[in-house]
Amino acid sequence: METISVILIAIGLSMDSFAVSVCNGLTITKLNMKKVLAISFSLAIFQGVMPLLGWMAGIGIEKYIKEIDHWIAFLLLAIIGIKMIYEGLQKNEEVKNCDLKIVTLIGQSIATSIDAFAVGISFALLDISIIVPVCIIGLVTFIFALVGLHIGKYFGRHVGNKAEIFGGIVLIGIGIKILIEHLYC
Repeated sequence: METISVILIAIGLSMDSFAVSVCNGLTITKLNMKKVLAISFSLAIFQGVMPLLGWMAGIGIEKYIKEIDHWIAFLLLAIIGIKMIYEGLQKNEEVKNCDLKIVTLIGQSIATSIDAFAVGISFALLDISIIVPVCIIGLVTFIFALVGLHIGKYFGRHVGNKAEIFGGIVLIGIGIKILIEHLYC
């Protein structure tokens, strides 16, 4: 898989983390650099580990589904993308001041990285080496989380939904590209 495709997947996957970061930036009282780095690292680590776990799971089932792997990759990415677009179109609840507890941060990190598990399965089915994508996904998520926290802190809540919709569109586009490559190339 081309590096640009991996970067686009990483951007798409990072949109959930970005949206959560924007909301955190809006709601966390006394958001200092220590909190910003803790949130960004947590989101990035989980986002990077989940595709690795998905890839390991996918390796085990590859020989059974090799003939339809491109359809599975397309469906997984399309479902994730549609879910992200749907969630992005939903109205957010009223935001109130709060402080982020470690349990909440871990919960956010897991919730935003579940989609990355499915992408890891797709990578295994497409016989893609996982190390570089894991690093790219983690790095992109870290950057998007940093940016999201600052946007949330300074610019307001309207960006979060649009980011999730954009991420969903990117993932669906990558799924279509995979399907076209396997069916017509």
